[in-house]
Amino acid sequence: MIHECNQSFGTLRGIFNRDISLMLRWRNAPNVRKNMYTQHKITYDEHLAWWKKTSTSDSDHYLMYEFDGTPLGIVAFTSLNLIQGSSSWAFYAAPNAPAGTGSRMEYLALEYAFNILKIENLNCEVLSFNAQVVKLHQKFGFSTVKTAKGIHAYDGAVSDVKKMLITAEKWCEMQPLVLKRLEGRRAEK
Repeated sequence: MIHECNQSFGTLRGIFNRDISLMLRWRNAPNVRKNMYTQHKITYDEHLAWWKKTSTSDSDHYLMYEFDGTPLGIVAFTSLNLIQGSSSWAFYAAPNAPAGTGSRMEYLALEYAFNILKIENLNCEVLSFNAQVVKLHQKFGFSTVKTAKGIHAYDGAVSDVKKMLITAEKWCEMQPLVLKRLEGRRAEK
């Protein structure tokens, strides 16, 4: 499935078998891994076992983000519950992704969540030291609903976890503003 809500920002599509090794390579990149809960270097067998379970799950939905036909990131919807209208989400960009990739991915992910999946509440968790992503989410309309203190260990330090939320109603309000800002950035280039 390809979702092209705004082709100028790229596309979201299903994950193909040819993407599995690429996902693992990105996931194991140090600058990606440091912002994840699972921070050890993942083996290929471990990755395949995880993907076999994930790809057949009714509550997990992973998509490849492409820009100009080039795969540049992963968007994940987890704990997806269409009856309750809720999901969690996360994303990561390829280590060499160009500037602006995260913003384009987030825009498409929110459009997908609220217009395709038709959910009402979208949650995410961000390690507090990842201030850039916290700020990005806030620009899209997410608010912090809770900060879990000292629950994640990384590199000998303990980090808080920001639990963030955006509703369909808030996205409806924010979407035109975000779109205008993103299109303005694209016009500047």
